Amino acid sequence: MTEIAQALILGIVQGLTELLPVSSSGHLYLISNFFFDWNISESFDIALHFGTLLAICIFFFKDWINLIKGGWNQVFKKEDSIDGRIFWYIVAATIPAGIIGLIFEHYLEEYLRTPLVVATALIVMGILLYFIDKKSKAEYSYENMSFKQAFLIGISQVLAFVPGVSRSGATITIGRALKVDRESVAKYTFLLSTPIVFAATILKIFDFQFSIAFFVGVIASFLVGIIVIKFLMNYLKKGSFKVFAIYRVLLGLLVYAVYFLR
Repeated sequence: MTEIAQALILGIVQGLTELLPVSSSGHLYLISNFFFDWNISESFDIALHFGTLLAICIFFFKDWINLIKGGWNQVFKKEDSIDGRIFWYIVAATIPAGIIGLIFEHYLEEYLRTPLVVATALIVMGILLYFIDKKSKAEYSYENMSFKQAFLIGISQVLAFVPGVSRSGATITIGRALKVDRESVAKYTFLLSTPIVFAATILKIFDFQFSIAFFVGVIASFLVGIIVIKFLMNYLKKGSFKVFAIYRVLLGLLVYAVYFLR
């Protein structure tokens, strides 16, 4: 298979899985290192995440403009607003998550990127997501989340450094445990991921190898990401996270089966 075809497939997979609570890092690892032998570079992995970052920024462009304005006005004009509070919630939650990630990133990547770790993480988080989402009521919306709720959801991003856990899977599970409604926790999760992925992109941008395959992968992850965000935000108005939890468990079991049958 050509490099361009691989990049297209990985871009589509990234767009589908980064924005759903099913773990994009787990899927990219399994496809490139377990089911196939593609050996994608870390910089290309980050580039694919940059594609979905662009999707989030464009889909929530107005929200981010309002958040930045609200955060600015809250500090310099002493104007309290929902956007201002959420902006500083995101800042407060991102800083410790980013620091912890920088400290442990290389250790986790070196020792935890194995098929069995990914499979176990998929299954465990899938079970937790299923039962927590099913049992938790929806008592809080995006507009009335407290600092404690927003911070705990944000700090749970550190779990995403374990391949197979999923950044959105962790934040959504914690958010539902804190009784934030599904649509609200999904929106907050998308906004919350923006600074972390942006920072990772800046750190690795000089390692990017610009080629046709590079742009194919980034564009594919961007276009599919836009579609997935729109789908999920509409789906969660009435649907639950059950289907994603079941998918995680089934994929984890498949990895176990393939691993032990080889």
